[in-house]
Amino acid sequence: GVVWDRRVDKDIGTPVDWPIKRPQDLDGYDWPDADDPAWYADIPRRLAACGDRFRRYMLGFSLYERAWTMRGAANLLMDMVERPEFVERLLDAIVAHDLQQVRRALAMDFDAVYFGDDYGMQTGLIMGIAHWRHFFKPRLARLFAPVREAGKYVCLHSCGCVTELFDDLVEIGLNVFNPFQPEVMDVFALKRRYHGRLAFHGGMSIRKVLPFGTEAEVRVAAERLVEAGRAGGYVFSPSHAVPYDVPPGNLVAMMDVLRSQPGFAEG
Repeated sequence: GVVWDRRVDKDIGTPVDWPIKRPQDLDGYDWPDADDPAWYADIPRRLAACGDRFRRYMLGFSLYERAWTMRGAANLLMDMVERPEFVERLLDAIVAHDLQQVRRALAMDFDAVYFGDDYGMQTGLIMGIAHWRHFFKPRLARLFAPVREAGKYVCLHSCGCVTELFDDLVEIGLNVFNPFQPEVMDVFALKRRYHGRLAFHGGMSIRKVLPFGTEAEVRVAAERLVEAGRAGGYVFSPSHAVPYDVPPGNLVAMMDVLRSQPGFAEG
């Protein structure tokens, strides 16, 4: 398994040990059983408790992140150049494991399957567009296809500047992109450009406006996003988990803007 150190990164932690130290270690890797009923036992109760909500099955660390936590980030990136056949075997095994979960999710009353991967740095793609298209695009298409065929929605999370992926993601069936990070994307231009083809979820700055803006600046930013999304194709949200140091008054200011909208319902 993966050993995590949470002393520095208190969110997900930093992997300090991983199971696939050598490519041949993949052959003997003991995969967890994605058909284990215990994984899904509590889901029907939770779905029944929120029958009026939009329900997503969350499949985080769905491909690239699962691969690098199993192999080590630097190792995996070097493998893409030096051992591409091994990378393809590893990713195909992860896809097979994920598809077991997707099949179970589609048998339940979910509205969407939410995949999670971080392909971006703040300045662009971690692995570059050529490697992303070679290794990840066809496998994401395989993951998205059964969801779309079942008439459900496909959501994808990726932090960082990944604007150059949107056309490819639309092509393979993505419906909703999150977190729509405003520090590295022109969220208003992208919202206009992809209207009717791709919906966005997020957009409210958690690195600048919410922690460091005034309450008036927070209200203006929230109002601009709400107005941009009024024609549809947008779900208002902070662009990621709200940091602990955000002033409470700023959160209240953001929520006041939302509560003032027609049809707003608490919940």
